[in-house]
Amino acid sequence: MTPVRIDAVDGLAAPVGAFSHAVVAHGFVYTSGQLPVDATGSAPDTFAEQLTRTLGNLRTVLEAAGSSLDHVVKVNGYLTDPDHLDTYNRVYREVFGHTLPARTTVCVSLWGVALEIDCVAVLAHRGEGEPRD
Repeated sequence: MTPVRIDAVDGLAAPVGAFSHAVVAHGFVYTSGQLPVDATGSAPDTFAEQLTRTLGNLRTVLEAAGSSLDHVVKVNGYLTDPDHLDTYNRVYREVFGHTLPARTTVCVSLWGVALEIDCVAVLAHRGEGEPRD
């Protein structure tokens, strides 16, 4: 199967680097890291609002690729401040509920943002030619 690249997503800024928002391959969606910015590059003030925006951007990318947050199996989160971990856990649980995917969260230095999140999800509906379980 040829991977499908999701390069343009309505409501999100175009990628600023040499990458796609997501790639669909073999029944999975692999997202690039999503930031807490809207299509204009503006970010909310508080960490909780930035996290909500980032997860909303992730939702938008997944839906554009034919999946959803309900189909996420693995999340990688990158935070700049370990003091944000309690807020991260609270908002993350509100968004994912009781169907928590596997997760890795690390504190790192990022380029002027407080967090970045990427994930792997299964396709919501497998198309023709997709492998079946």
